[in-house]
Amino acid sequence: MNRYETVFIMTPVLSAEQVAETVSKFRALVTDKGGKIVHEDAWGLRKLAYPIQKKSTGFYHLMEFEADGTVVLPFETEFRRDERVIRFLTTKMDKHHLAYAEGRRDKSNRQQAAPAEAEGSSKA
Repeated sequence: MNRYETVFIMTPVLSAEQVAETVSKFRALVTDKGGKIVHEDAWGLRKLAYPIQKKSTGFYHLMEFEADGTVVLPFETEFRRDERVIRFLTTKMDKHHLAYAEGRRDKSNRQQAAPAEAEGSSKA
């Protein structure tokens, strides 16, 4: 099994419920084909570097998964068919990319834990 990372951008006119529905659809696509979701990260609404379909913002979502190589083509085809997705990029992760992703995850976990610890110590 190979490890892949997909970042996709959804149109900004979606509600939070529609964003969650879209993400769960693509998560199910991977798991139904025998893949395994390793990590997910919702980056939220962000400004685009350049307008896409006359939109200047979009909901970003990162999905890291392990799957067979045959899973990627139907996965990407579904991105092209879904009108809620305006851009996507899937990359196969090599050993250097894996190490970088682990570091990025550790860093984001530390940043999330720091405010919680500060909040806990201020209540005491």
